[in-house]
Amino acid sequence: MEFKHYSVLLHECLDNLNIKPDGIYLDGTLGGAGHSFHIAERLDKGGHLYGTDQDEDAIAAATKRLEPFSDRVTIIRDNYENAVTRLKNLGVTGVDGILLDLGVSSYQLDNAERGFTYKEDVPLDMRMDQRQTLTARDIVNDYSETEIFHIIRDYGEDKFAKNIAKHICIERAKAPIETTFQLNDIIKAAIPAKMREKGGHPSKRTYQAIRIALNRELDVLQNSLDGFIDFLNPGGRLCVITFHSLEDRITKNNFRTNENPCTCPPNFPVCVCGKKSKGRVVTRKPILPSDQELAENKRSQSAKLRVFEKVSE
Repeated sequence: MEFKHYSVLLHECLDNLNIKPDGIYLDGTLGGAGHSFHIAERLDKGGHLYGTDQDEDAIAAATKRLEPFSDRVTIIRDNYENAVTRLKNLGVTGVDGILLDLGVSSYQLDNAERGFTYKEDVPLDMRMDQRQTLTARDIVNDYSETEIFHIIRDYGEDKFAKNIAKHICIERAKAPIETTFQLNDIIKAAIPAKMREKGGHPSKRTYQAIRIALNRELDVLQNSLDGFIDFLNPGGRLCVITFHSLEDRITKNNFRTNENPCTCPPNFPVCVCGKKSKGRVVTRKPILPSDQELAENKRSQSAKLRVFEKVSE
């Protein structure tokens, strides 16, 4: 299957990265290189683009797409949480812009064999990095009822999380849950009939939750943002595209804290904590897709772009 991925908020990202021809940039979620292609074409031989992705298929697709710029592009197969360390090991001391396009790609969703979809009957998988041994099947069959409940409640924000977890545990006691359609039937039975069609497919939230837990998506984001901001050169920008409220909340709160890290009580006349601002939040409100983009790609409907600029020293 060809790796296709619509580059969400492409022009908005390119504009906000303030790309300099001789700048150094990092695409932490390379995917099929949709964004990276347009970053690389704006660089001259003095500039360089580094791209990381943990998905083998994405690495292959990006390598092919970025062939015209091979003299100014370095591709690394790794989770973006390790990107700063990997770049430092290559002698990079800072970058002028970083892009994160979070969540699951269209390719991963549409390639049924990857097990992200609830629309086709395939083995449960959902690994973004297929070198990982833990799969969605393991979570569904081996995690405790309490753990599954917390995953669906916290990451899927599903009000029927408790009942879904209960039904999963009842059914797996009879026989292992191996496929997406098996899981779909269990989720459907756990949700009242009159509520099943509200908010889309009844499995949507549970699948999102399992995927996030399996791939540690929120932990990786939470643990990476400070390091990315520190790794920016003065005037450099971090652009983050999120697709659901949990990612957006983490990003918004992190940017706000890095802009105003002072922990002194409001009634203190002067700051005594010594914490200094690392920069400014460029986007007071997130940038949303245009009407044209929404018409072209319905999957961009929930996308939000937030931008942070490193303070000039």
